[in-house]
Amino acid sequence: MEGASIESLMGLLFFLILCSAFFSSSETGMMSLNRYRLRHLVKNKHRGAIKANKLLKRPDRLIGVILIGNNFVNILASAIATIIAVKIWGQGGIFIATAALTLVILIFAEVSPKTVAALHPEKIAFPAAYILQPLLKILYPLVWVVNLITNSLLKLFGIKVTNGENHHLSTEELRTLVNESGAVLQQRNQSMLLGVLELDDVTVTDIMIPRNEVGGIDMDNDLEEIIDQLSKTPHTRMPVYRGELNKVVGILHMRNLAQVFRQKTVTKAAILQVIHEPYFVPESTPLQTQLLNFQQENRRIALVVDEYGDIQGIVTLEDILEEIVGEMSLNGKEDNQDIYPQSDGSYFIDGTANIRDVNKSLNWSLPTDGPKTINGLVMEILEAIPDANICMLIGDYQIETLQVCDNQIKTIRAMKHASEYEEEEE
Repeated sequence: MEGASIESLMGLLFFLILCSAFFSSSETGMMSLNRYRLRHLVKNKHRGAIKANKLLKRPDRLIGVILIGNNFVNILASAIATIIAVKIWGQGGIFIATAALTLVILIFAEVSPKTVAALHPEKIAFPAAYILQPLLKILYPLVWVVNLITNSLLKLFGIKVTNGENHHLSTEELRTLVNESGAVLQQRNQSMLLGVLELDDVTVTDIMIPRNEVGGIDMDNDLEEIIDQLSKTPHTRMPVYRGELNKVVGILHMRNLAQVFRQKTVTKAAILQVIHEPYFVPESTPLQTQLLNFQQENRRIALVVDEYGDIQGIVTLEDILEEIVGEMSLNGKEDNQDIYPQSDGSYFIDGTANIRDVNKSLNWSLPTDGPKTINGLVMEILEAIPDANICMLIGDYQIETLQVCDNQIKTIRAMKHASEYEEEEE
């Protein structure tokens, strides 16, 4: 080394700095790889991804070989820089070499390569895997000794290296991932994925048609009235009951009703012969569970009952699918028949409107953990049925009752107020 020329030493020093940059960028690139994209590339037989994935299965060995190589070239570069400095400036050149090499390594072998690797991990990690894999085999005895010592030290602190990190996403993390992927996914696809993820958070009582809005066939009515109702109904399936909905006897499918109309005489007995057995579900059933139940039971409509067995409403397969794909009827959420926009920015809202539907239509966040309708929400907060029109504030929303009758709030006026944070931003 002493007999070598300064030019050859400078060339060797330059090579060692490049090696240091390689190890530094490899470490950052490997650790910055998106594990889910990596698995996708492995399934597609990407050679660089396969090698990188194999190395990442034992991160202790990967880090070991990288740091051994990085420290070796940095120490050797320091020694060579010192020799060059002594040859040029004498003993005082040691301090110059230390300061200069520190700056060079920091800029060209640490910060710059690591920044590039963090921004483009695949472009750095996949080619590096071709070098690191054989290098690990060559240095394996040394890596094994270093890992044995470090892993034993980590065990003293209760850290098990072989367990690895759990890369499974929770529902909330997956929801955040979908929300953040707006530039990759189309808005409709993004909404559908979010709809699927929310199925477990929503129960059938949140989307059911409430009891007072259920259109069914009362067999206690006159036959002419029943036939007139059947001829005008827009529904394909209807509950059949006697006197009240709690005395349901079955579900009538309009397709089966055609068999009755083919007969010369239409009777109540003939209608009862073509009905199906009613299907009951608890009101607390999550939508995801109910969707699977519909599939297993080969059903499309269910009667929702409370803990006392009283029927609270009906839920259909279409209702659940609308939670995923959006409104399937002609009137979409932009055309909600319960919401009437006003020129002053407020909205007239029907008291029976579902809070979740209002939130979806107006992009609001009225509370949904209690009552399901606007009428129920206002009366829960007031703890009484108002005798006259009143105005109140629910979160960021000003609610004014406009029409109260029959122990119900029929219509309200609602308007959103800007929060303090939004006002400061403006």
